[in-house]
Amino acid sequence: MRDESLLGDILAELGDDRLRELAGELGTDVRGAQTAVEATVSAVPASTGEDTLAGVISRISASTADAVAERTGFPVESVSRALELLLPVVLSVIADHRRARK
Repeated sequence: MRDESLLGDILAELGDDRLRELAGELGTDVRGAQTAVEATVSAVPASTGEDTLAGVISRISASTADAVAERTGFPVESVSRALELLLPVVLSVIADHRRARK
């Protein structure tokens, strides 16, 4: 985990409704969805946030899905669907953290 405040901000941005939606995509409970969020934040390359959102998402989706599936035990197909919701939030919060540090 790169930064606990980053994870906290991502979970806050997602909120309870989107965490439940992620849990449904993954076939787990909210705690399992939180574990997937943490694994996603850890799996997203540190260099993200410097490109366009669409470019970053398309470039890292498959490798991130594989890494999250390996760390959590969730099926890659489920993780891939969940990342469609999760990655824009993760990348947005990473960009916010970078702007705040400058």
